[in-house]
Amino acid sequence: MSTTHDMSLPARQSRGRIWIDGCFDFTHHGHAGAMLQARQLGTELYVGVHSDEEIMENKGPTVMRIDERLAAVDACRWATTSIPDAPYVTQLSFIDQHACTYVVHGDDITSDSTGSDCYRFVKSAGRFLVVRRTPGISTTDLVGRMLLCTKTHFIRSLTNVLDGEEGPGSAEESKRVGAEMRRRIEDYATDATGLRPGAEVWGWAASGAAKVDDGADEAGRFEKMVAGTGPRRGQRVVYVDGGFDLFCSGHIEFLRQVMLAEEERGRGDGWFEKERSERRVDVEGEDYPPAYVVAGVHDDEVINRWKGVNYPVMNIFERGLCVLQCKYIHAVIFGAPFTPTKKFLDALPHGVPDAVYHGPTSFMPLTYDPYAECREMGIFREVGSHVFQSVNAAEIVERIMKSRAMYEERQRKKGEKAVGEDAVRRRELLEGEAKELEDNRRVHR
Repeated sequence: MSTTHDMSLPARQSRGRIWIDGCFDFTHHGHAGAMLQARQLGTELYVGVHSDEEIMENKGPTVMRIDERLAAVDACRWATTSIPDAPYVTQLSFIDQHACTYVVHGDDITSDSTGSDCYRFVKSAGRFLVVRRTPGISTTDLVGRMLLCTKTHFIRSLTNVLDGEEGPGSAEESKRVGAEMRRRIEDYATDATGLRPGAEVWGWAASGAAKVDDGADEAGRFEKMVAGTGPRRGQRVVYVDGGFDLFCSGHIEFLRQVMLAEEERGRGDGWFEKERSERRVDVEGEDYPPAYVVAGVHDDEVINRWKGVNYPVMNIFERGLCVLQCKYIHAVIFGAPFTPTKKFLDALPHGVPDAVYHGPTSFMPLTYDPYAECREMGIFREVGSHVFQSVNAAEIVERIMKSRAMYEERQRKKGEKAVGEDAVRRRELLEGEAKELEDNRRVHR
């Protein structure tokens, strides 16, 4: 077994294709962080995804089905391809079948149902590499937030946190944590190699009223956080927005459908003609898609204002990283307004977008149309129904609640403290109150 973070080109080329595997259950930025580090160690990354049955046998129930987990892996910018039904205990014959040289895993111990190390065979063969586990995030932690209804993970001002002016602990500790968070944003903004600049990252500052609803119309102020790659010659700029809480197959399929819609438009305009593609390669050094997708991510306060309980389950930093790692987007705006007004769209770093897309369902109980001005401008587009349209944060929480006994047993096996019946009942009551509020809002629209 070896631990390495050697990113030199010769070392990466000699390692070639890298293998990483796991459950990837309601995939969060910790999973993406492992894939990023793994991709940096080689020239390709194959990602093995365990079956629902093997996970149940060795670990306990999954929250997401195999098709949902595969969709999440396939959307990761650093994954070359996903391999379904990968064995829970990693076998040399299996990774050889896929021409992978090394297996990568985080610096934690993973055991099968017998208590044996899942990576014992590849370790014995000297083909195992260790990467750092992403601190401060885990599936266990997220399930705890759902069941206990905590809000301690909320971030009031991401800018202040990144600058070390807000956060728990001493001023020195806040500065250190803020600097680490900023570095992680920069890491997640890399391209498909994990080594070169990729996505642009911006922050948007405005009044609370301008962010929460249609109570104020402001252009606001944009601050560039990461200087990635901007729109290229001929690309249409497309804007999408949302909470993207517990970033999952519902969000991913929406973003994929946006990309497909723009590709279909490009096909009609001759974007994929051989001569035009070759010209782009000659001028830019590589080909690129017809659309540049900018994703606006709402603040914690904005989501909680509309959804209540302790939503979002992930804070804006965590949700932003989840969106950043997705290969269907090219730029992220932290703190985007709930209502993309004409003033906001006019002030976007790359000008008024050619289109603003929205999905077929709404996680938020709305009392007005946030996209009214987009419609008036003639740039509003709606993605149609898709197979994962019902999958969002509320659906995931509901799955957890329905199967709580099994998850409790899984947590006990891992040495985690069980959640009491009172806490669960409190969650159920709060969800009921939120549902009643949603129904009342719809009646009075």
